[in-house]
Amino acid sequence: MTAEDFKKDIDKSLRAFASGNFTVNALKFFKTLGYVTERQSPLHKPTFKEFSDTYINGKKFDEVKAKAKEWKYVDLLFQLSKEEVLKQTSLFDTKKVDSTVIETYLFFAIQLEKEQYSRTELSLITREVNRLFPMPAMILFRHGNTLTLSIINRRLHKKDESKDVLEKVTQIKDINIASPHRAHIEILFDLSFDELKEKHQFTNFVELHNAWQRTLDTKELNKKFFNELANWYFWATQKVVFPDDAEKDKDLRNATGVIRLITRLMFVWFLKEKNLVPDDLFDEKKLKPLLKYSDKNKSTYYKAILQNLFFATLNTEMGVRRFRIKSKDEKQRDGHHFIHNVFRYEDEFIKPKETLEKYFANIPFLNGGLFECLDAEIEKPNNKKEKIRIDGFSDRDDNVLKVPDEIFFSEKEKIIDLSEIYGTPKKSKEKVRGLIDILSSYKFTIAENTPIEEEVALDPELLGNVFENLLANYNPETQTTARKQTGSFYTPREIVNYMVDESLIAYLKQKLNANENTEIKIRDLLSYSQKEIQFSIAEKENLITAIDMIKILDPACGSGAFPMGILHKLVHTLHKLDPKNELWKQRQIDKASSIDDAPSREAATETIEEAFENNELDYGRKLY
Repeated sequence: MTAEDFKKDIDKSLRAFASGNFTVNALKFFKTLGYVTERQSPLHKPTFKEFSDTYINGKKFDEVKAKAKEWKYVDLLFQLSKEEVLKQTSLFDTKKVDSTVIETYLFFAIQLEKEQYSRTELSLITREVNRLFPMPAMILFRHGNTLTLSIINRRLHKKDESKDVLEKVTQIKDINIASPHRAHIEILFDLSFDELKEKHQFTNFVELHNAWQRTLDTKELNKKFFNELANWYFWATQKVVFPDDAEKDKDLRNATGVIRLITRLMFVWFLKEKNLVPDDLFDEKKLKPLLKYSDKNKSTYYKAILQNLFFATLNTEMGVRRFRIKSKDEKQRDGHHFIHNVFRYEDEFIKPKETLEKYFANIPFLNGGLFECLDAEIEKPNNKKEKIRIDGFSDRDDNVLKVPDEIFFSEKEKIIDLSEIYGTPKKSKEKVRGLIDILSSYKFTIAENTPIEEEVALDPELLGNVFENLLANYNPETQTTARKQTGSFYTPREIVNYMVDESLIAYLKQKLNANENTEIKIRDLLSYSQKEIQFSIAEKENLITAIDMIKILDPACGSGAFPMGILHKLVHTLHKLDPKNELWKQRQIDKASSIDDAPSREAATETIEEAFENNELDYGRKLY
């Protein structure tokens, strides 16, 4: 069977969950992935009560964290042990690897009541279930019309080998049953037994477990994505033409233009993940009835879709979006000359006004510099004005801009020689494909990953890392060229977390009457553990005041990983100190009450009340 045929089988097994018995469909799904076992011991009834009577039976289990009341269905699918794997590989043995002994997996199926669950909610359920067993318990969740596969990592306790430590929970989240994302198909293909055996050559259960972890490692996913994006970047810079008004160096001009394009489009991709931008704008088949495509060397897609999306949509208020007024003067042809919040390239659309209304009118206005058109009129001496083109947002005939369609959509992968750029003959036959094709083949998530829970997807942190590292390819002050790259292209999340924790510990210790236990208590507070907070009410109030007064400075800010890391850790800390936001909200109201001007004081208080009452808890934490 070819890889493509295997992926079609995975797709088919996922779509089968639309009807029929959950357990039967789940067993067929895992069988498709190559996990075959006769060790099946289903529950007599697929209910939480039966699960509790069978497995909890007095053991420590938090039903609130596990959302037990929302379990509609639960069953033990099977136990995968070394005996089953022996049948599939002749070199299998049992031994301790990296201080770990694992000889079996449990696989559970749990159907939940609500349509949507956060990564944290599913992680807590996974942890509570794993407290009950001495071996890793993997869970296939169903919620609404989606599936989530939740995998936990475990290691032996350093002091007591009879105790396991529950480490990071990794999820393949929100797999659409009706239309599985191709990124999810790729991940599941990589997790299939035969593919893991081919790539990792495991010889025991621990090595199989480690192969799962490496396959699900977001650092590897990020690296794979960046490598593919970097190849595209070097290819695209040879294909594009940008105006030379501001920058005469062609290589530098193309590099900055392509990096700007990547950054804008990736930001849009995260907006698309929130359903704020229509998917159809990035689907070549759906675009054909909208645009007058002629050939791949033209720049129809970049001009008509992306430039209008960037400048005339995301940087223009809703309700006033329209095509430019054409001038009666055919020499000028542009009645909105150098006004960049109107749509251009009307002649490239089959039905321009209908397309604007259907696809662009309801996209939100962002009011940020990223989507500001850089074409400008500059005042010169003697009251003269000089027109500077950088983005080239113009449908005049003399517009030199060229960003061909082929660098966005490509029917087949192209083989290109990047050996000179990378400084190695190993890069003489690199594969490249269109940028939209690349982005469409990865799963993006708007939730930042943490040290204890990850989704196998690209999160917003990647945006800054990509910008920072592509920028280094031409920046003469910080140049780290492709030839010198080691494959480590961003500050590892673990190092950022260490910097964040140590900075906050040093700061918060100053705000408390520190004793020998203070630092331990603060470390527990900042950690992602479930330990009870050991602070008095007065200490909690002092800590909340300290968080409210904190100022963060990152003088060498590159991708923004450190200040964003601080923000997420402070939000996490406030959640532990003040779960219902009562103290945090009161702190904001107390500050507002000190405003002397009565109308301003009332307006500020009203804004605070609205922010806390009408949004999720973390909104008020982040906002203030």
